Amino acid sequence: MNPFVSVVVPTYNRSYPLAELLESLSRQIYRHFEVVIVNDGGARVEQVVALYPELQVNVIHLEKNIGHVEARNIGVKAAKGELVMLCDDDDLLLPCHMERMVSEITDVDFVYSDVEIFHYKVDNGQRVPTDRFLFAYEYDKAAMRKFSTYVPSGSLYRKDIHVSLGYFDPHVHNYWDWDFFLRVSETFRIKRVAAASVLYAFSQEGDHLSRQMSDKRQMYLNRLSEKHGLGPLPTKNFWLLLQEPEVAKRKAGSQIIWDGKPVISRLCSLAKQ
Repeated sequence: MNPFVSVVVPTYNRSYPLAELLESLSRQIYRHFEVVIVNDGGARVEQVVALYPELQVNVIHLEKNIGHVEARNIGVKAAKGELVMLCDDDDLLLPCHMERMVSEITDVDFVYSDVEIFHYKVDNGQRVPTDRFLFAYEYDKAAMRKFSTYVPSGSLYRKDIHVSLGYFDPHVHNYWDWDFFLRVSETFRIKRVAAASVLYAFSQEGDHLSRQMSDKRQMYLNRLSEKHGLGPLPTKNFWLLLQEPEVAKRKAGSQIIWDGKPVISRLCSLAKQ
């Protein structure tokens, strides 16, 4: 029996990347799923969703922007599936991804995959990859307390986890995913899937949060550290952190699946007509 999956996607004024994500979901081999889109006070997304009638989509439109963490919580609470898959609105899932993750979760509670980070340029609304980087690291529970190698997009877990742990913590904001992973790892069974079936968007222009380190971001990092007793955490640029010996030694091999081609959405195709 195929379990029902709820893909939870918070979004805010990113119609073209959202359309690319929906395009990638429309190509999934595994078909027993819904998409819960939480529009966090941005422009309406119904016209984008209407381009993908084959998808079962529930759009929750919020009147005001409350932030991506609380938006995710709303989406998870509305999810009908016994399994929840998280995804950012600008990331992409390769066609085999959901099928593989569902098969891998049978004997555990939480699975996450390796990813390919891609830089891109925007050409008439279409994101065109300019280079790519494999992000694949062995799962080491102790090492995860110093540097997180968990990318939430595409991760799959049993919704019942929230009964025990509660929901995502907006108090740590930028680090909600690291916090959730640490909380899950204390009680539940976790598995890393050694296949790069998620594409993680990283803009060269520097608009991605991971390229920034502000006082507010440092405050959230301190809160995370205090919450879990992590001690001092490094605050270097993301790419410099990957070169640290303690991080580099965790690097792992992974199955490469992506052909490097952009995902062209129906929205972008219409815009070019």
